[in-house]
Parts: sequence; structure tokens; C-alpha cells
Amino acid sequence: MIKKLIRKILGTKTKVRDTNTPVVLGPDAHGIDPKLLSNNAVRVTSTLQEAGFEAFVVGGAVRDLLLGVKPKDFDIATNATPEQVRKLFRRAFIIGKRFQIVHVMFGQDLLEVTTFRGTTSDNAPKDEHGRVLRDNTFGSQAEDAVRRDFTINAMYYNPANQQVLDYHGGIEDIRAKTLRIIGQPEARYREDPVRMLRVVRFAAKLKFTIEPTTAAPIALMAPLIDNVPAARVFDEMLKLLMSGHALACLQQLRKEGLHHGLLPLLDVVLEQPMGFKFVTLALDSTDARIAVGKTVSPGFLFASLLWHQVLEKWTAYRAAGEQTIPALHLAADDVLDSQTEKLALQRKIGTDMRDIWSMQPRFERRTGKAPHKLLEHLRFRAGYDFLLLRCASGEIDAELGEWWTAFYESDEAGREALIASASRAPRPPRAAGAGAGGAGAAGVSRAGASRAGGAGGFGASGAPDATGAAGDDDYADAPARTGEAPKRKRAPRRSRARGHAAAAESGTPGAGNGGNGGNGGAGGAGSDHD
Repeated sequence: MIKKLIRKILGTKTKVRDTNTPVVLGPDAHGIDPKLLSNNAVRVTSTLQEAGFEAFVVGGAVRDLLLGVKPKDFDIATNATPEQVRKLFRRAFIIGKRFQIVHVMFGQDLLEVTTFRGTTSDNAPKDEHGRVLRDNTFGSQAEDAVRRDFTINAMYYNPANQQVLDYHGGIEDIRAKTLRIIGQPEARYREDPVRMLRVVRFAAKLKFTIEPTTAAPIALMAPLIDNVPAARVFDEMLKLLMSGHALACLQQLRKEGLHHGLLPLLDVVLEQPMGFKFVTLALDSTDARIAVGKTVSPGFLFASLLWHQVLEKWTAYRAAGEQTIPALHLAADDVLDSQTEKLALQRKIGTDMRDIWSMQPRFERRTGKAPHKLLEHLRFRAGYDFLLLRCASGEIDAELGEWWTAFYESDEAGREALIASASRAPRPPRAAGAGAGGAGAAGVSRAGASRAGGAGGFGASGAPDATGAAGDDDYADAPARTGEAPKRKRAPRRSRARGHAAAAESGTPGAGNGGNGGNGGAGGAGSDHD
């Protein structure tokens, strides 16, 4: 009784974890199924071990194995230096400036091998905000575990004896579905601001709760992401959007206040009912495709996210007197320019986006040879899927999508009949922005909805969850004024990117690999939007 009273008054001492000694978990304790392991991951670890080195599967792969999910990527950690690793494998390449790693290739399978990192990073080069620029200090496994970002990513699995080494209570946090950063959160976010984006991605993808101390500094330190190279931010955003839980990730970004500098135009779209529905349909479709193992085109994804800003500016340019196609090109320029500064959109992705956007007004031309020419466009399937998405969101009349679905699936005689019927039908009056996608029918007929969910892949939400790894790195302008037309710009010079858009306007087959629609040609071949 006296002991209980003393403990109640003084409190019990919190047991301090010894982070130099791991908790060792055997097969019965961790429950990892060895069949989920990659044969090449086992091959790499065994080769290193046979050469006298330590080698473990590490990070997100171990986390997913513990969750019963087959990892998409396997990372290996070892005490061998990059040069020593490279000499053991026929196809091995040392890459990286900030920290050197080795890429080991087996056919198309790529595995990352990293040397255990040391904790003596005080003398490492940093920028004025404290972000580490280069750090090639090697150390022990315990030091390497301290350098990793979250407890759930700081575990090591040895395929040889099937043991898991846990230095920071990662197994406990996995079982409690808690996301906890290792070390002092402010210092870790300052070292690498991208960790704040990773917190959001993991929390949304794994449906974990962010531990309060880990979450507290994020809103205040969010501006530090502006100091990270745009290419690296783009890579992380792509992982986030293609994690299988894109909508949840974007919602988590907004909740944590991290979205302002990354997708500034998207925030305005999500405040508009039609824009929110459009983006929700696009992201739900993306998540559903990833859940069943289908590929997704980044160009199609970003074209969907930014479409309503293009639409707004397109309408404004047309109101200012620009012709339809030049107005669309100017609108695309404005939107892409505002995003490229933040996300470093690759040229190919930007070209795919332009092609998808520039095809949209061509879908309204259903007479003569125009439909046949559009069907031959190398990115037709991507543009067609995008059209169905616009119909499903209520932006335009569902009849247009249904006509193109029938045309796409018909034989030559059927297509000629459809063109003839379209030629006889009176053209509806063009409302403000209608050709650019004004407010159309609010719903979709049963047939149109079916096509949206089948051929185009844009059905109702409710995609099954997918909790696979997404290539983890475990270490870790103002919106346009609505209703006001922008000043008319001088007609843009014909550049390579504009050549793609001009080709789309004239019906010349576009370049590339088919964007989101694969190589869908006149016969309708190609996958949905791979």
C-alpha cells in the first residue's frame, strides 16, 4: 500500500530504451511470411554475407512484410562500403551525392544497397536553413537505425535466420498503428524537410495516426519545403499521388497545412463543388487502378488535377477575344508555368498534359473526317478517358461521352452511321465556356456511367485499399481572379511543345507512348491509361 502511494505521488519512471541494443524477434514473434520476399533481395543479402559482410533487408520492405503485404521495393543495408558492394555484383552502379548508394540490377529488377550510416553529421555541409546537403559518414547498424526517419522504418530483417532487429520500438508502433519520428522532430524536419511529406504519405497510406509530438511542428515548419530542390519535391509528390491512397494523401496534406506551396492551384479547385467532384473521381480511379496492379500515367494524373484551372483561364481568354485553340494553349501555359516552379514537372509529363487538354475541343467535332483523325491520335485513349471523366463529373453533357464510346467500339459502318446522325442533329447553342467545359448535365446515364467505369476507368469511388510500398527513402502563385479575363497575350511562338498541341488540333498523330491511353489506335487497341 505504501509503495503504491509513493508511486502515485512521485510517478513511475519511464523506462528508457537502449537504442544501442536491438530487440531480436524470431519467426514466431514477428510472423513474416518468407514467401513475400524477393528472390533477388535474398540473393543480394546472401552474396554480401558470404563475402563476410553483414546484410539485411531494411526500411519500408520490413514494415510491409510485418503488415503482411508484399513489398514493391526491397532495400538492403550492409556494413560493406559502396565500392566493396559494387565489386560483388556484375551490374552494380554507385549513385548519389548527398549519400552514396549502390543500385544492383537483375534484369529489370533494381535493388538499392546502402552502407550503414554514422551519426556524426555535425560537420556535414548544410544550407542556411539546416538542411543536410551531403553526408557520406559510415557507421554501425545501431547508428544507422538512429539516422532513419520513423520507428516503423528502422527495423532490419535477416533472411538467413529470419530474425528482425528492432532498435526503436517499431514493432510496437506498427501494432499500435502509430507513426513516430526518431529523435527530436524539429531537428529531423530541419535536416530534411521532405520528411514532413513522408509523414503525410505514410499516415494516409497505412491509415496510421501521427504521434502528437511528431505532428506538432509540421504546420510551423512547412515553409522549409520551399528550400528543397523542386525535382526532389516532385518525386515525393508523385509517390504520394501514386501510393494507392491519393485522395487521402491530399486531404492529409491540407489538414497538416502542407499543400499551399506544392499545388497552389489545386486548393482553389477543391473549394468548388464541380472541381472537387472532378478531382475526386480522378483520384478514386487512380487508386482503383493501382489496387488491381494497373499502371497510371503521371501526365494524365496531373492533367486531371489542374484541369479546372486550365478551364477557368481558357474561358477567360476566349471572353477576351482569343480563338478556341490559341486560348487553350495560353491557358495551359499559364497553369504549367505556375506549377513548374514548384514541382519541376518533367518535359514529357508536360507534353502529355498538353496533348490530353488540346484534344478536348476536338471531341466536339463529330462530322466529316474529324472523328476518324482523332481516333488515330496516339494519345486518343488518354483524351477519351479524360472526356469521360468530364462527363461523369457533370462538367459537360454525358451524351458527348456516350457518342464517342459508341464510335470507339463500332465497326466502320457503325461509325459512318454515327457521323451521319451527328451531322443531322442541330448543334446546341454554345454557352459561356461550354466548349471549354461549362456546366453541363449534372449526371450521367446508366450507359455513360458504365462506360466511365469500364472503358475509361472512372467509376464510382470505393476502390479497395492497397498498402504496398512505394519506393521509400527511409532516411530520411495566387489563384486567378474568377470572372476577370487576363490581359491578352501575344500569340505564342511555335515551340516543340506547341508543335504537339498543334498536331492535336490538326489531327496529326501525336508523339510519345500514348500518354494515359497507351498506343490506342483506330482499332481501339491499348490499355485504359497505362
